[in-house]
Amino acid sequence: MNKPQESSAYNLRQVQDLKKLVARGEGSTLEFKRKASFPEKIVREMVAFANTKGGIVLIGVNDDLTIPGLKYPEGESHVIIEALKKCSPRLQYTELFIPIGNARTIIQYTIEESKTKPHTLDVGHNTFETYVRVNDQSIKASREVKEIVKRSQRQKDIRFHYGEHEKWLMIYLDSNPSITLNKFVELTQVKRFHASKKLVLLVLADVLKITPHEKGDLFSLAFRN
Repeated sequence: MNKPQESSAYNLRQVQDLKKLVARGEGSTLEFKRKASFPEKIVREMVAFANTKGGIVLIGVNDDLTIPGLKYPEGESHVIIEALKKCSPRLQYTELFIPIGNARTIIQYTIEESKTKPHTLDVGHNTFETYVRVNDQSIKASREVKEIVKRSQRQKDIRFHYGEHEKWLMIYLDSNPSITLNKFVELTQVKRFHASKKLVLLVLADVLKITPHEKGDLFSLAFRN
């Protein structure tokens, strides 16, 4: 169950903590939204946090770190909660109303890293998308990323075959910082499905690490000398 919405009177310490949080700027665990005009975009950020390391979404804060707040926070909360119904499995979060004075309020959503990831978002036309957090952006996950997120929840004892294709991969990464799936297919001439499976296994085995990217995920050595 989601934790109940909290509301309170103006609290100086709470507002000071909020200002310190905002001063950090957006990053891998923090996102600002001025309003909930596009609630699906806010839910996308929440899904990304749940699928990665968790995070906080602040509604009523500008990208330039100013804090105008919301005049009607209950209305903003309602549209976000409705949009959250499009998530599967159900997203767990805490909603906190933070009065900042002048009849203005900030809504803080805290999302922990999920134990039931990956979470998906229904974007219409029978299409479900998964998002992950990379630095200060929420990125649509590739098939490889979704598989890694899903399987990383299971046992860590992953076995893989170190053959000719893996050998060429290690040689390539010895002189290059990273490789894409397309480049790996080109390098080894192995079918894309099998190339994908090999890279996923190597990430799960902690031989490689993956950096999600909408133009093609980057695979690099997990430990470089």
